[in-house]
Amino acid sequence: MNGLRALASFLSGAVIGTLGGLIGLGGAEFRLPLLVGAFRFAVLDAVILNKAMSLVVVAAALPFRAGAVPLGLVAANGTVIVNLLAGSLLGAWIGAGWAVRMDAARLHRVIALLLVLIAGVLLFGHGAAGGGAPAVGGLALVAAGTAAGFAIGVVASILGVAGGELLIPTLVLLFGVDVKLAGSLSLAISLPTMIAGFSRYARDRSLSVLARNRGFVLLMAAGSLAGAFIGGRLLGVVPESVLLPALSAILLLSAAKMWRH
Repeated sequence: MNGLRALASFLSGAVIGTLGGLIGLGGAEFRLPLLVGAFRFAVLDAVILNKAMSLVVVAAALPFRAGAVPLGLVAANGTVIVNLLAGSLLGAWIGAGWAVRMDAARLHRVIALLLVLIAGVLLFGHGAAGGGAPAVGGLALVAAGTAAGFAIGVVASILGVAGGELLIPTLVLLFGVDVKLAGSLSLAISLPTMIAGFSRYARDRSLSVLARNRGFVLLMAAGSLAGAFIGGRLLGVVPESVLLPALSAILLLSAAKMWRH
């Protein structure tokens, strides 16, 4: 990897991490279109690389958040984590299998549609503060949590993202979790979910792309971590009424480019 490409991978990772950090996410939904468009990776390779970098960012982010949200509080909500994992682990496995079997053109279009979905969730699903009662109770809550987890696992696996952009609104709106705690719970759910997706990709020997691009992955992941830290420090500086529509517009533009690719 030449010096210019190395610098570009780190700086682009930093920009993406900052965008995600501004809303408490890792930015993987912005990274995937960049991997396909600017860095010219084949779409399935881009998904796998994106998932690898998301795993690094999420693994680092959970202990980083321990100061604001104690790990004991996360553990105390273990039933919520298990409920969503019951669906997301299976969804991640199935989603990765679908991605591996799709031809490139169809995978581009599926990713474009999922980016539109996430743009909508960012715009309309990230305003609630949470901290209230769950939307439903008893077995209905368990069933709804498992179904939501399954759908999130599929989306996260196909896009190569951690899924926080979908998990946080689900935790807030369905389970009534405070938004700050929801951020840490989403990381605890994302880690095993991404590992399940990786296991499915590895079964088809799709992970060889990581060995070929190890330096690129490490540099962009490092940039993403630095950017996420910067974005976290800037959290609240840009009003959500401006930030969320702008980020949604970026995703919609990326979706249009992915569809036409």
